[in-house]
Amino acid sequence: MDTMRDRFISTTTRLLDEDPRLALVLAEISRDGFIPAERRHRDRVINVGIREQLLLGVGGGMALTGMRPIMHTFASFLVERPFEQVKLDLGHQGVGGVLVSAGGSYDWPAGGFTHMSPGDVALLDTLDGWTVHVPGHPDEAEALLRQAAAGDDRVYVRLSLQSNAQALPVDGSRFLTVREGTGGVVIAVGPMLDNVLAATEGLDVTVLYATTVRPFDAATLRTAVGAVGAADVVLVEPYLAGTSTTAANDALVDIPHRVLGLGVARQELRRYGQMDEHLAAHGLDARGLRERITAFLPGGTR
Repeated sequence: MDTMRDRFISTTTRLLDEDPRLALVLAEISRDGFIPAERRHRDRVINVGIREQLLLGVGGGMALTGMRPIMHTFASFLVERPFEQVKLDLGHQGVGGVLVSAGGSYDWPAGGFTHMSPGDVALLDTLDGWTVHVPGHPDEAEALLRQAAAGDDRVYVRLSLQSNAQALPVDGSRFLTVREGTGGVVIAVGPMLDNVLAATEGLDVTVLYATTVRPFDAATLRTAVGAVGAADVVLVEPYLAGTSTTAANDALVDIPHRVLGLGVARQELRRYGQMDEHLAAHGLDARGLRERITAFLPGGTR
């Protein structure tokens, strides 16, 4: 199976052929994959080099002319390093664009902490008007990317090497109900679904699958909580723990409830290891998730 990043390259290459409004702005990362597209569309495929602030500035300028820019690099260099440009060149100027990241929270541990970005979604939460997609499979990444490219708003598509075994029919808005139970609700975000399903095997819980986390699908969560009759919610996110707990609390503001946010801890792991070791260290593997979910959801055990 190809990776989400592979699918991003092939899909964007086709989209550039199909839609003359689209432009692609790179900062060296993934440039080799776009050589054919660059040859065909020299005026719409721009590589600015290792200048991430310029990456966002060029994209914002293109958007001001009516183009639809897709801007791409590692998450830490796309959201964190040029955050002022994200805030001003897109948001303050009132223009749209698509940010597509690679690297995720710890996809490339050998790159060190400079190449890790567990706080990217939380940082974007400080800004208004962003749609955030977190696909869990290359097929989902393609569907959400195509949807983002066709729009006019500000969209962040967070890609990862982590992937679920199977894609689900995501629509860019609602959470999907994957499993039904009566002992609580567990929301699995993007590539966390397979581990959540393994962790909750045999437990009497409802599992929701979220690939679009902003806007947060409050309606589906409220329906699920009403159906199970237990307002205990666990959020499992592949980035900073607790990123979406405020959104879940707001969704249930008039209902007595408890929310547990699981994700990447704030502690920096300086022995970088491998991706599976990071998952285990943060308690995001199936074993770690089961221990924490069962401790929090007393009604979830059969």
